Amino acid sequence: MRRTLALIALSSALAGAAYAQTAHNSTAPINFSADHIELQDKANRAVLTGNVVVKQAEMTLNSARMTVAYTGQIVDGSPQVSRLDASGSVTVTRPDQTARSNFAVYDLNKRVVTMLGAVTLIQGGNTVNGGRLTINLDTGRAVIDGNSVGGGATGTKSSGGRVSGTFSVPKRDN
Repeated sequence: MRRTLALIALSSALAGAAYAQTAHNSTAPINFSADHIELQDKANRAVLTGNVVVKQAEMTLNSARMTVAYTGQIVDGSPQVSRLDASGSVTVTRPDQTARSNFAVYDLNKRVVTMLGAVTLIQGGNTVNGGRLTINLDTGRAVIDGNSVGGGATGTKSSGGRVSGTFSVPKRDN
């Protein structure tokens, strides 16, 4: 019985540290700002550089550079965005949670954010580090791996290929 309770407590702590929360409104409009934008209409993309800030509902993505891929279809006067590729000090924030990495890809069709390279996820007093973080925005489920795709000189592989972190312990009344 104690072992079962301990496993339930550990599972709850891991779920809390693994970005679990209510589903994200991935159909909300995406607002952006940057120091510079280059439209590449023939390639159906835009390149944002310098202090890039992208907001969708309660989620904000900051980076030094971002490539926005769109389908070429226009709905209500706006191009339909299919993918965001961010690089350079990437930060994704949602209520009570912050994730940092070297690179991130937001696949709007799959509603998945994948963060790569020196990933740190912070929620409350919990911190988890790894090489790759995959967040399903519909379910709130996240998976952190020790290794990420690539490695070596690009900085996309975590030290030792393991997930590490710190979980906070609730204070107990005496």
